[in-house]
Amino acid sequence: MSAPGTGDGVGTLAIRPLDPLKDAELLHSWVTDPKAAFWMMQDAKLQDVEREYMAIAANEHHHAYLGLHDGRPAFLMEKYDPRYIELVGLYEPEPGDVGMHFLVAPTDRPVHGFTRAVITAVMDELFADPRTRRVVVEPDVTNKAVHALNETVGFVPEREIEKPEKRALLSFCTREQFLNRRSPASRGVSL
Repeated sequence: MSAPGTGDGVGTLAIRPLDPLKDAELLHSWVTDPKAAFWMMQDAKLQDVEREYMAIAANEHHHAYLGLHDGRPAFLMEKYDPRYIELVGLYEPEPGDVGMHFLVAPTDRPVHGFTRAVITAVMDELFADPRTRRVVVEPDVTNKAVHALNETVGFVPEREIEKPEKRALLSFCTREQFLNRRSPASRGVSL
């Protein structure tokens, strides 16, 4: 999907389409890890993960990608059309809105700046499509770490919303807001 790029000095990041069957075991280990509690799949079985990502692969409005760090799987990215998935009836979508989820693989050896490099790479990927005008996220209101991270790349919270599975903080980031927040080291680098 994308050519490799440099992830803010943490190494080479690239993104490829997720293979729901081939990648299911790896994803299962990520989404059931205690560090992935906000992904809400702690009790999922391998078959649950396969089924979930097969459904995403079959949905024209929802797509999943595997992120690579120096050629090894390191993060998950999902993009969706909020007119049809996740946010239907919860806000008024605008032309060019794209919804996003991302999950960094749990590790015992964190790399300083890696998560910010990942969200920057994800945003670069989403804004590489000229039709994308604004990225929409809806993280759990209690996930303070992701709210702070989202703010570093330009997201602005709008309001809390009630989803079936959680109370969420609806936030938006326009292309201009993202470009204004990019770190100088990453400007001009494309994935």
